[in-house]
Amino acid sequence: MGLGGYWGEVIDVLKEIIPVYDKVNSCISLGKDVQHRNRAIKGRISKGDRVLDAGSGFGNMSKTATQIIGSDLKIILYDPLPQMLRSTDRLFNEKLDCTCGVFEHMPFQNEEFNIVLSGYSLRDAISLRTAISEIHRVLKKNGKWVIVDLGKPDEPLIRFGVTFYLRMILPIIAFIAGGRLGLKFATLYGTYKRWPQNKKLENLLLEKFSRVKFEKDLMGGAIMVAAYK
Repeated sequence: MGLGGYWGEVIDVLKEIIPVYDKVNSCISLGKDVQHRNRAIKGRISKGDRVLDAGSGFGNMSKTATQIIGSDLKIILYDPLPQMLRSTDRLFNEKLDCTCGVFEHMPFQNEEFNIVLSGYSLRDAISLRTAISEIHRVLKKNGKWVIVDLGKPDEPLIRFGVTFYLRMILPIIAFIAGGRLGLKFATLYGTYKRWPQNKKLENLLLEKFSRVKFEKDLMGGAIMVAAYK
Protein backbone atom coordinates (compact mmCIF):
# COMPACT_ATOMS: atom_id res chain seq x y z
CA MET A 1 0.00 0.00 0.00
CA GLY A 2 1.42 3.36 -1.08
CA LEU A 3 2.36 5.00 -4.37
CA GLY A 4 4.88 2.38 -5.47
CA GLY A 5 6.01 3.09 -9.04
CA TYR A 6 3.65 6.08 -9.29
CA TRP A 7 5.86 7.98 -6.80
CA GLY A 8 8.29 9.22 -9.46
CA GLU A 9 5.49 10.82 -11.48
CA VAL A 10 4.13 12.54 -8.37
CA ILE A 11 7.57 13.90 -7.44
CA ASP A 12 8.07 15.28 -10.96
CA VAL A 13 4.75 17.12 -10.69
CA LEU A 14 5.58 18.46 -7.23
CA LYS A 15 8.82 19.94 -8.59
CA GLU A 16 6.85 21.85 -11.22
CA ILE A 17 4.12 23.22 -8.96
CA ILE A 18 6.39 24.66 -6.24
CA PRO A 19 5.59 28.30 -7.24
CA VAL A 20 1.83 27.80 -6.63
CA TYR A 21 1.92 24.93 -4.13
CA ASP A 22 0.74 26.71 -0.97
CA LYS A 23 -1.82 28.91 -2.69
CA VAL A 24 -3.51 26.04 -4.50
CA ASN A 25 -3.36 23.74 -1.46
CA SER A 26 -5.21 26.33 0.59
CA CYS A 27 -7.88 26.72 -2.07
CA ILE A 28 -8.52 23.02 -2.62
CA SER A 29 -8.82 22.45 1.14
CA LEU A 30 -11.54 25.13 1.08
CA GLY A 31 -9.30 27.39 3.14
CA LYS A 32 -9.28 25.00 6.10
CA ASP A 33 -5.67 23.79 5.90
CA VAL A 34 -4.49 26.26 8.57
CA GLN A 35 -7.37 25.32 10.87
CA HIS A 36 -6.63 21.61 10.44
CA ARG A 37 -2.93 22.03 11.21
CA ASN A 38 -3.71 24.02 14.35
CA ARG A 39 -6.35 21.54 15.48
CA ALA A 40 -3.99 18.59 15.02
CA ILE A 41 -0.91 20.08 16.71
CA LYS A 42 -2.37 22.09 19.60
CA GLY A 43 -1.92 20.33 22.94
CA ARG A 44 0.42 17.71 21.50
CA ILE A 45 3.72 19.57 21.46
CA SER A 46 5.84 20.91 24.31
CA LYS A 47 8.68 23.40 24.73
CA GLY A 48 12.04 21.80 24.09
CA ASP A 49 10.65 19.00 21.95
CA ARG A 50 12.83 17.57 19.22
CA VAL A 51 10.63 17.70 16.12
CA LEU A 52 10.86 15.95 12.77
CA ASP A 53 8.70 17.50 10.05
CA ALA A 54 8.45 14.50 7.71
CA GLY A 55 7.45 15.39 4.17
CA SER A 56 7.82 18.99 5.29
CA GLY A 57 7.52 20.84 2.01
CA PHE A 58 8.15 24.46 2.95
CA GLY A 59 7.63 23.66 6.65
CA ASN A 60 4.00 24.65 7.20
CA MET A 61 3.46 22.13 10.01
CA SER A 62 6.59 23.33 11.80
CA LYS A 63 5.56 26.95 11.34
CA THR A 64 2.23 26.16 12.98
CA ALA A 65 4.04 24.42 15.84
CA THR A 66 6.25 27.46 16.49
CA GLN A 67 3.22 29.75 16.44
CA ILE A 68 1.55 27.57 19.06
CA ILE A 69 4.49 26.88 21.39
CA GLY A 70 7.12 29.50 20.49
CA SER A 71 10.60 29.04 19.09
CA ASP A 72 11.86 26.69 21.84
CA LEU A 73 11.75 23.65 19.54
CA LYS A 74 14.52 21.68 17.87
CA ILE A 75 13.15 21.18 14.34
CA ILE A 76 14.45 19.20 11.39
CA LEU A 77 12.68 19.62 8.05
CA TYR A 78 12.76 16.42 6.01
CA ASP A 79 11.54 16.21 2.41
CA PRO A 80 12.43 14.34 -0.81
CA LEU A 81 12.63 17.59 -2.78
CA PRO A 82 15.67 19.82 -2.20
CA GLN A 83 13.82 22.54 -4.13
CA MET A 84 11.19 22.62 -1.37
CA LEU A 85 13.81 22.76 1.37
CA ARG A 86 15.60 25.63 -0.33
CA SER A 87 12.36 27.64 -0.19
CA THR A 88 11.75 27.44 3.56
CA ASP A 89 12.87 31.05 4.05
CA ARG A 90 9.40 32.12 2.92
CA LEU A 91 8.12 30.90 6.32
CA PHE A 92 11.11 31.16 8.68
CA ASN A 93 13.46 34.04 9.45
CA GLU A 94 16.14 31.73 10.82
CA LYS A 95 17.69 28.82 8.95
CA LEU A 96 16.38 25.44 10.10
CA ASP A 97 18.16 22.11 9.81
CA CYS A 98 17.10 20.38 6.62
CA THR A 99 17.62 16.83 5.39
CA CYS A 100 16.58 15.37 2.05
CA GLY A 101 15.10 11.87 1.89
CA VAL A 102 12.01 9.66 1.83
CA PHE A 103 9.77 8.18 4.52
CA GLU A 104 10.98 4.65 3.88
CA HIS A 105 14.71 5.23 4.54
CA MET A 106 15.19 7.82 7.27
CA PRO A 107 18.80 8.76 8.12
CA PHE A 108 18.02 9.22 11.83
CA GLN A 109 18.81 7.27 14.99
CA ASN A 110 16.30 5.12 16.84
CA GLU A 111 14.15 7.08 19.31
CA GLU A 112 15.53 10.47 18.25
CA PHE A 113 12.37 12.62 18.20
CA ASN A 114 9.62 13.55 20.67
CA ILE A 115 7.17 14.31 17.89
CA VAL A 116 6.90 13.78 14.14
CA LEU A 117 4.69 16.04 12.01
CA SER A 118 3.36 15.06 8.58
CA GLY A 119 1.16 17.56 6.74
CA TYR A 120 -0.37 16.42 3.45
CA SER A 121 2.64 14.19 2.81
CA LEU A 122 2.06 10.67 4.14
CA ARG A 123 -0.28 10.05 1.20
CA ASP A 124 2.82 10.34 -1.03
CA ALA A 125 4.71 7.50 0.68
CA ILE A 126 6.13 4.84 -1.63
CA SER A 127 5.26 2.09 0.87
CA LEU A 128 2.81 3.08 3.59
CA ARG A 129 3.64 0.21 5.95
CA THR A 130 7.38 0.88 5.68
CA ALA A 131 6.80 4.59 6.28
CA ILE A 132 4.77 3.85 9.41
CA SER A 133 7.51 1.53 10.71
CA GLU A 134 10.22 4.13 10.12
CA ILE A 135 8.29 6.87 11.90
CA HIS A 136 7.70 4.52 14.82
CA ARG A 137 11.42 3.69 14.92
CA VAL A 138 12.64 7.31 15.12
CA LEU A 139 10.11 8.34 17.79
CA LYS A 140 11.10 8.27 21.45
CA LYS A 141 9.13 6.24 23.95
CA ASN A 142 5.74 7.96 24.46
CA GLY A 143 6.42 10.02 21.32
CA LYS A 144 3.63 11.26 19.04
CA TRP A 145 3.06 11.34 15.31
CA VAL A 146 0.69 14.08 14.15
CA ILE A 147 -0.77 13.66 10.67
CA VAL A 148 -2.92 16.07 8.65
CA ASP A 149 -4.07 14.83 5.26
CA LEU A 150 -6.92 14.09 2.92
CA GLY A 151 -9.30 11.48 4.26
CA LYS A 152 -11.03 8.70 2.35
CA PRO A 153 -14.44 8.26 4.02
CA ASP A 154 -15.55 4.76 4.91
CA GLU A 155 -19.16 5.41 3.86
CA PRO A 156 -19.54 4.70 0.10
CA LEU A 157 -21.85 7.63 -0.69
CA ILE A 158 -19.67 10.19 1.09
CA ARG A 159 -16.55 8.64 -0.46
CA PHE A 160 -18.14 9.07 -3.88
CA GLY A 161 -18.72 12.77 -3.12
CA VAL A 162 -15.09 13.31 -2.10
CA THR A 163 -13.89 11.39 -5.15
CA PHE A 164 -16.11 13.50 -7.42
CA TYR A 165 -14.71 16.68 -5.85
CA LEU A 166 -11.09 15.61 -6.33
CA ARG A 167 -11.60 14.36 -9.88
CA MET A 168 -13.97 16.98 -11.30
CA ILE A 169 -14.05 20.11 -9.13
CA LEU A 170 -10.47 20.28 -7.86
CA PRO A 171 -8.90 20.84 -11.32
CA ILE A 172 -11.17 23.86 -11.85
CA ILE A 173 -10.32 25.39 -8.46
CA ALA A 174 -6.62 24.64 -8.98
CA PHE A 175 -6.65 26.33 -12.40
CA ILE A 176 -8.37 29.43 -10.99
CA ALA A 177 -5.85 29.61 -8.11
CA GLY A 178 -2.68 28.63 -9.94
CA GLY A 179 -3.26 29.01 -13.66
CA ARG A 180 -1.74 26.40 -15.97
CA LEU A 181 0.50 25.02 -13.21
CA GLY A 182 -2.56 24.52 -11.04
CA LEU A 183 -3.91 21.98 -13.52
CA LYS A 184 -1.07 19.65 -12.55
CA PHE A 185 -2.74 19.21 -9.16
CA ALA A 186 -4.96 16.70 -10.94
CA THR A 187 -2.19 14.23 -10.06
CA LEU A 188 -3.57 14.47 -6.53
CA TYR A 189 -6.40 12.18 -7.56
CA GLY A 190 -3.88 9.46 -8.38
CA THR A 191 -2.46 9.61 -4.85
CA TYR A 192 -5.98 9.56 -3.39
CA LYS A 193 -6.91 6.42 -5.34
CA ARG A 194 -4.00 4.60 -3.69
CA TRP A 195 -4.76 6.00 -0.22
CA PRO A 196 -6.57 3.67 2.24
CA GLN A 197 -9.98 4.39 3.65
CA ASN A 198 -9.96 6.10 7.04
CA LYS A 199 -10.64 2.97 9.11
CA LYS A 200 -8.01 1.00 7.21
CA LEU A 201 -5.43 3.74 7.84
CA GLU A 202 -6.30 3.75 11.53
CA ASN A 203 -5.83 -0.02 11.68
CA LEU A 204 -2.47 0.21 9.88
CA LEU A 205 -1.26 2.73 12.45
CA LEU A 206 -2.47 0.52 15.30
CA GLU A 207 -0.25 -2.30 14.01
CA LYS A 208 2.73 -0.29 15.32
CA PHE A 209 1.36 2.36 17.67
CA SER A 210 -0.29 1.80 21.04
CA ARG A 211 -3.08 4.33 20.56
CA VAL A 212 -4.48 6.41 17.71
CA LYS A 213 -6.80 9.42 17.93
CA PHE A 214 -8.55 9.93 14.60
CA GLU A 215 -10.41 13.20 14.00
CA LYS A 216 -12.30 14.10 10.83
CA ASP A 217 -13.68 17.17 9.08
CA LEU A 218 -15.45 17.82 5.78
CA MET A 219 -17.46 14.59 6.20
CA GLY A 220 -14.28 12.56 6.55
CA GLY A 221 -12.56 14.17 3.56
CA ALA A 222 -9.99 15.72 5.89
CA ILE A 223 -8.27 13.91 8.75
CA MET A 224 -6.24 14.97 11.78
CA VAL A 225 -4.54 12.00 13.42
CA ALA A 226 -2.37 11.57 16.50
CA ALA A 227 -0.58 8.21 16.83
CA TYR A 228 1.04 7.52 20.21
CA LYS A 229 4.06 5.21 20.58
